[in-house]
Amino acid sequence: MSTVIADMSMSLDGFIADPDDAVGPLFDWFENGPVAFEWPGIEGAAHVTEASAGHLRRILVEVGALVCGRRLYDHTNGWNGSHPAGVLVFVVSHTAPDTSPQGTTPLTFVTDGVESAIARAGEVAGDRAVVVASASIAQQCLDLGLLDVIQVSLAPVLLGEGIPWFGNLRHHPVMLENPEVIQGDRVTHLYYRVIKSR
Repeated sequence: MSTVIADMSMSLDGFIADPDDAVGPLFDWFENGPVAFEWPGIEGAAHVTEASAGHLRRILVEVGALVCGRRLYDHTNGWNGSHPAGVLVFVVSHTAPDTSPQGTTPLTFVTDGVESAIARAGEVAGDRAVVVASASIAQQCLDLGLLDVIQVSLAPVLLGEGIPWFGNLRHHPVMLENPEVIQGDRVTHLYYRVIKSR
């Protein structure tokens, strides 16, 4: 059974984007180091520290499928058909669009809910992880008891307002194990296992 991992960059006050969906300084760590990190799904590279490169390599070794919400899909224009991770993407949506951008990434629209999307992604991922890359989907996974790990790339900034990662949980508190910590430059990568109580 696949491990389900939520992975996002986040401000110290808990936001993954500003009110206009811009990430601004949350992604500064992608371009502040000497290591060229090549993305498997697109041309081009991030330039990160060795510590952050290790974090990215770890994610890409683990990930077998990705689940996101329709808001992220629309905001990125479906990554123009090619997601940087280079794995199958499942998009949770009330309806599937008539057309989607054509590229290197297979996109599957799931219209019967988050549980179905996680199950279908797990079938594709096999022994590898399902990575959740949307705030609303991660929150729903936590509420449903589906999330195993939360990976936070914590940026040293206070946005003050924006889109919270875990702002609307139905079931709380959610207890986490002590983190594994990787110190980068302008970012701290934190890995928390979720303590399952239900």
